Amino acid sequence: MYAIIEVGGRQYKVAPADVIEVNRLPDAVDSSLSLDKVLLVADGSVVKIGRPYVPNAAVTAAVVAQTKGKKVVAYKYWRRKDAHKKIGHRQSLTRLRITAINA
Repeated sequence: MYAIIEVGGRQYKVAPADVIEVNRLPDAVDSSLSLDKVLLVADGSVVKIGRPYVPNAAVTAAVVAQTKGKKVVAYKYWRRKDAHKKIGHRQSLTRLRITAINA
């Protein structure tokens, strides 16, 4: 059984016991949350497709950690100007463990 969910404007394919990283959510560590923006639920040969969301479907997840992602470096260089700029950024992430898919 798997589902495709939408969290923070991005789509993820999840199954029970999966761990995913999403954009930061305001929930505390060790708390549980219900994600109701389910786009598709597949259980064997039975597939439910939402328009845009599947009615009465939810994915239950537990917050494992609030972390930061890998550092992304943007380097800008202007030729013949003797100028350059180095910018770094680390995205704030929330790590979720999928506990159940309720269709």
